[in-house]
Amino acid sequence: MNDQQPVEALSFENAFQELEAIVNQLETEDRTLEEALQLFERGQALAKHCAELLDQAELKVQQIVGDELISFEGEV
Repeated sequence: MNDQQPVEALSFENAFQELEAIVNQLETEDRTLEEALQLFERGQALAKHCAELLDQAELKVQQIVGDELISFEGEV
C-alpha cells in the first residue's frame, strides 16, 4: 500500500475504481485489524475526494447554465 498515489492526485474515475476495490477487499478477504483500518482510512479519503470532485463539477455546470433546469427528456 506504500506505492499508492496521493488521493488528491487521482482523477474521479481512478479514485472511484480504487474505492470499489477497497470495498471488495474488505468484504471478501480476511485482513488483520491494522490492515482493515488502513484500507478503511484510505477508502474514507477516496470517498471524500470523489464527493469534492462531484461538487466541483456540479458548481461548474451551475455556472455554465445558471439556475435554469435543463430537461433532456424527449430530446433527440
